[in-house]
Amino acid sequence: MIPALAILLVCQLIGEALVRTLTVPVPGPVVGMALLLLVLVWRPSVLGAVKTTAQTLLQHLSLLFVPAGVGVMLHLQRLGDEALAIGVALVLSTLVGLASAALTMAWLMKRTAPPADKAAP
Repeated sequence: MIPALAILLVCQLIGEALVRTLTVPVPGPVVGMALLLLVLVWRPSVLGAVKTTAQTLLQHLSLLFVPAGVGVMLHLQRLGDEALAIGVALVLSTLVGLASAALTMAWLMKRTAPPADKAAP
């Protein structure tokens, strides 16, 4: 389990280093995950060790939300003071996300639709 955890953390570290070095506007862990994908494609034998470790981490994923919950509780007064701005931002970002997903889906459906038969009555 330790070597597999080391592989996961090294991929994340390399991703973070690449992002900071190249000043790319992508989170380092995302680049690390892409790097991990390349490692798994290049060496499929790594999958067995990483799989059990990743499943164990995912089983305890809820523990990673504890620091965020503590932060919310510490700043509860500030959240109350800025509730209107937070609510507006949440609603608008949800609407923008839904609209962009709908427009993307409509565009993809038009692009992949079978050609209409002009000879049909």
